[in-house]
Amino acid sequence: MGTNMNRLLLIALLFATGLSSCTKTIDVQAQINTQLVKDNQLIVTYLKNNNITASVIDSAGVATGIYYKIDTAGNGTGLFTSSTQVTVGWIAWQLKQDGTLSGIIQQTDTFHPTFILGETIRGWQFGFEDTKNSIGPGGIITLYVPSHYAYGPFAQASLGLPANAVLVFHITLYSITN
Repeated sequence: MGTNMNRLLLIALLFATGLSSCTKTIDVQAQINTQLVKDNQLIVTYLKNNNITASVIDSAGVATGIYYKIDTAGNGTGLFTSSTQVTVGWIAWQLKQDGTLSGIIQQTDTFHPTFILGETIRGWQFGFEDTKNSIGPGGIITLYVPSHYAYGPFAQASLGLPANAVLVFHITLYSITN
C-alpha cells in the first residue's frame, strides 16, 4: 500500500508540474516590436501630413523610430554622453491616435531645469546623442518619440498620458556641461 501511495503522489506531482508549465508565455520583445511599428506609422503619417522633414535616429545601424528636426542649430556643437548635464526648456504634447497633437501636457516657462542626460527618457538620450554634431547651446530641436522610448506601456496619470503614448518634445538647449 505504501509503494502504491508513493507512486500516486509522484504521478500527481508530475501532473501538477506539467499543468503549471502550460501557462501562456508573454513574448515581451514581440509586443515592443508590434507597438514600435504602430508608433512609427503614427509619427511618419503625422510628419507627412504636416510637411515636416525630420531625420530618423538609428542606434548601431538599427532605426529606433525616434525622429528629430533641428529647428535652430545653436552655438557650436555639443558632446553628449550619458553623464552630460543639459539645461533645457521644453513643451511636450501627445501625438494622439487620430494623428493630431493633444493640448500641451508639460511646459517649462521661466524655470529651466538641469538634467543628467542618462537620467532622462531614452528618447531624449538618443535624440541628443544623435545630434551631437548638429546642436549646441541656444539650439532648438523637436523630437518625435515612440512610446517605447518614453514611458512604454505605463500610463502617466500625473501627465494625463495613457499607456503607449507617443510624445512630441520641442526642446531648447540652454547649456551643456560635461
